[in-house]
Amino acid sequence: MKKIAISVCLFLSTLLATSQVNTDRVMMIGKNALYFEDYVLAIQYFNQVIGAKPYLADPYYFRALSKFMLDDFKGAEEDANLCIERNPYYTAAYQLRGAARQNQEKFELAAADYQRSLEFFPEDRLTLVNMAIVNVELKQYEVAEKFFEVLLRRFPDYIPGYLTRGQMYLEQKDTLKALADYDKAIEIDPYTAQSFAARGVLQFQLKEYNKALADLDEAIRLDPYFAGNYINRGLVKYYLNDLRGAMADYDRVIEMDENNLIARFNRGLLRAQVADNNRAIKDFDKVIELQPDNTMAYINRAMLYAEIGDNLSAIRDMDVVLEEHPDFFSGYYMRAEMKRQLNDLRGAERDFLTARNEEAKAKQRATVDAVDGRKLAAEAKDTREETDKDIEKFNLLVVADKEATEKSRSRYQRESRGRVQDLNAKIALEPKFVLTYYDKGFEVSRPVYFSESLERANEMLNLNWRLKAVNNEAALNELQVQSHFRSIDSYSRLMVERPNDARLYFGRGMDFMLVQDYENALKDINRAIELQPDFMQSYFVRAVIMTKQLEIEPMLPSETTKPEPSVGVNPADRLNELPQVPRAKVPEISTKSFRYDAILKDYETVLRLDPNFIFAYYNMAEIYSLEKDYRAAIDSYTKALKIEPQFAEAYFNRGLSRLSIGDTAAGLDDLRKAGELGVVQSYSIIKRMQ
Repeated sequence: MKKIAISVCLFLSTLLATSQVNTDRVMMIGKNALYFEDYVLAIQYFNQVIGAKPYLADPYYFRALSKFMLDDFKGAEEDANLCIERNPYYTAAYQLRGAARQNQEKFELAAADYQRSLEFFPEDRLTLVNMAIVNVELKQYEVAEKFFEVLLRRFPDYIPGYLTRGQMYLEQKDTLKALADYDKAIEIDPYTAQSFAARGVLQFQLKEYNKALADLDEAIRLDPYFAGNYINRGLVKYYLNDLRGAMADYDRVIEMDENNLIARFNRGLLRAQVADNNRAIKDFDKVIELQPDNTMAYINRAMLYAEIGDNLSAIRDMDVVLEEHPDFFSGYYMRAEMKRQLNDLRGAERDFLTARNEEAKAKQRATVDAVDGRKLAAEAKDTREETDKDIEKFNLLVVADKEATEKSRSRYQRESRGRVQDLNAKIALEPKFVLTYYDKGFEVSRPVYFSESLERANEMLNLNWRLKAVNNEAALNELQVQSHFRSIDSYSRLMVERPNDARLYFGRGMDFMLVQDYENALKDINRAIELQPDFMQSYFVRAVIMTKQLEIEPMLPSETTKPEPSVGVNPADRLNELPQVPRAKVPEISTKSFRYDAILKDYETVLRLDPNFIFAYYNMAEIYSLEKDYRAAIDSYTKALKIEPQFAEAYFNRGLSRLSIGDTAAGLDDLRKAGELGVVQSYSIIKRMQ
């Protein structure tokens, strides 16, 4: 009962009746986007209304609602506060704030909000449900039951009421009352898939496998697109020894969502059981790719590697497991056997002795069952919840719950649409800003940052294309490449007549950079600086070119030297719960290195010439992050944000940097602001970290 429901009343009477027409229109467009589940886009529209008329309550409520749907519960609570400050009688805002607080486990505060809402509408259906749930969370079952009684007396055909109360009874281990509520829900409406699904799971728990199968069959017939029902039906079929049928259900889930972790994990276990080892390994490969900290997947893949004779790979995987679980004695037994197979007798003996020692400790603590680590998945018929991380349960099938598979209901494929927090977003810094003529654009709009000095430069330079500062530069197509080669030839001819014109060298340097001829680009920009030392844009472009050279250096062949170790542009590398997805690869270089010093010196020159050029602060922070000097990076992002408070990318990167030094609360606040300003991947991180 973790996720709390709220009423999505998109057509409430508005306070904008006397507003200007365009504000009304923006508000309506935002509501439409919200209705069609374009939550991120909706926020952008409500931002516009708030910017124009911050005294209105409505846009704060609807922005709060959008954030709630993105699982940004703290952000939703804050916006609901702002709504209530402007209109203390905004009943829906109390309901929404209560739900947001309940999802943050602020149960007492949530109950206070629901109580306030009930003062306005004593028999509001949804508020009664949530009031009952919050009392269940507080283990006040008698109080919860009274609210359920009021609810179902007033709304005797309200199916979610019976299902929710049934869940409460299950929490109290009263399966008879739970079953009675599920039966009642089905009696009222035999066409609600959720009722059959709930009863099917209960029948499964009661070991009534045939009844469970019948209920889940019906749930799938009524709702063929909900992945959780297929996963649970697969479990039922497994217990009925229908391995082929179970496999087919997991195949179906993966067809709908190739990144469904539960289906991948369970199918891997079943494939291992039927000795389809290579394909089982592929399933666990995918699980580990999507969830790099999933030690359950590592241990199963290790066993499979050992089964096919690849003991080196098996040991590497088991190393990961034992680093995370140093008291997992079964793992030491397994690794000992793997090492023995490789004739590493000394290492095998060490692992065996460690295993004996950890096993003795476990028995003494009486908290861990002594399990034979060499047990195969086929020997255990049991299940575990997805949230159960007990390593001893590594070979158990996973039960799906509604929250874990909710994302499979999404009808949309665009990465900015719907429940974007459920996407497996890569955890990497927003890229550096560059001066260019092209950008790819964003699916969701972000703030546009004005630079007076860049505007003056465009007027002064009079280039063939207009300069813009972007961090989403677009790759050139064939026609564009040809046009820049022609431009290079044109500048070269003009230089014969005007050899000391810095503007020509700058323009040709830009062309060389865009066709990725960085060596000649650097020569031209250096010449432009010699001829005009106070031209700020030249220093910025030179710093960008040098950074690009560092990025591509590891990819260049070297016959005489061995490449240095590389590191990804990812300040969140200390967070085990976040996947480590490197972006650009750069050599590990000391902050005292000449090349990094040269880049930072150029950015410092840019800021001396134009202290308000925010992109220099931003790019300096990237250099500090490369060197893992996150505090310096945070300081640089902060300086940029003082100049431009709507700098979305700076909020996002500062948030990751703050997470890296353990400042989780401030980091999440930054990510919330970044999400509000259009950095979509923020919501995926917020969901994982809150």
